Amino acid sequence: MILSSILLVAFMLFSCSNDDGLDPIPDPEPDPEVPVEGSAFEVIKAMSAGFNLGNTFDNGINSTVFSNIKPIIDIYHGQGMKHVRIPVTWMDRFNGDHIADEQGNINANHPRFQELVKVIDYALELNMYVVINTHHEHWLKDHYDGTEEFDTRFANLWTEIATYFKDYPSELIFEVLNEPEGKLGEWSSNGEWPSPGSSLAVAYTRMVNELGYEAIRATGGNNTTRVVMVSTNGQGNDQNIEEIFPSINHVPGDGQDAFVAIQVHSYNPWAFCGHTGSNTAFPGTEAIEEAIAKVAAHSDLLGVPINYGEFGVGREQNVAERNTDLVRGYYKTFANATLGADMSYSVWDDRGWFGLVNSSGSSFINDIVPTMLKE
Repeated sequence: MILSSILLVAFMLFSCSNDDGLDPIPDPEPDPEVPVEGSAFEVIKAMSAGFNLGNTFDNGINSTVFSNIKPIIDIYHGQGMKHVRIPVTWMDRFNGDHIADEQGNINANHPRFQELVKVIDYALELNMYVVINTHHEHWLKDHYDGTEEFDTRFANLWTEIATYFKDYPSELIFEVLNEPEGKLGEWSSNGEWPSPGSSLAVAYTRMVNELGYEAIRATGGNNTTRVVMVSTNGQGNDQNIEEIFPSINHVPGDGQDAFVAIQVHSYNPWAFCGHTGSNTAFPGTEAIEEAIAKVAAHSDLLGVPINYGEFGVGREQNVAERNTDLVRGYYKTFANATLGADMSYSVWDDRGWFGLVNSSGSSFINDIVPTMLKE
């Protein structure tokens, strides 16, 4: 009993004293989690509303000369757009006149590449964010089989792109692969390609996303913290996000990289949005909002932000259908729903079936963009 009392007193004296004879300072409470500066969440939100410079550096239907592109950027920037997505095809299309050779080595002296750099630099000078990608790379999409041949070529292509731009500011964003499809998962392929949900297509899509991501990060410089976007398959369909990225472990970086984002697209339903579609197939405002809300919920689950890289309504025939309040309302609903969920969006403009601005960039078509951006 006496021994116990002595031990208790000794313990109290020891625990209540320090070398200064003052009461010990308690351990501070851990700081609340501080968002990483320049993280993908910050960048995606800051990107806000944007547009696609479609049918240009992806296939050359529109001029790739900077002086012809500048008015397009200017008119969108004048409306308050915060970013431009520039689809770029490096090893395909253009009748074989490619920017990169078969091994993915870029020709920095290629006239089209030099015009691309001018466009990127100009948009950045306007304090816009810029997204560049690998777009119609069907040498990869239609033939990928997980072998070293394709892995090496694709990784080398991204090494070349990332190395050239590694000193560019964080406002330049890399998107690994536009609309994974073909061997990576294709809709209505009549058995030619695996379906988007097949285990093989899912595995290939994840592998290609990882290849591009790792190649970019390995180049160092600003690319160690540059935002990199990865995509779903089935042409980037937003409905596939849970299949391709069911958990954070399936996103490149395994949740340890705060500079990764996911890009999805939506032309759903195609019977309304597609170039052969009809306004009679409009699904209703609630259906559009619910689909976006579902993607937002999965984004929250993963802890990874979302960019809607493409959406729109096209008409090859019945072009007058686009000049309607119903179509203008669709665009506005889509814009409001994505921004309301802290996503960004890049509306598709190809100056063709999905055109929003005329070919010269002097005016908007059907008042779609001004209506979409109206408060």
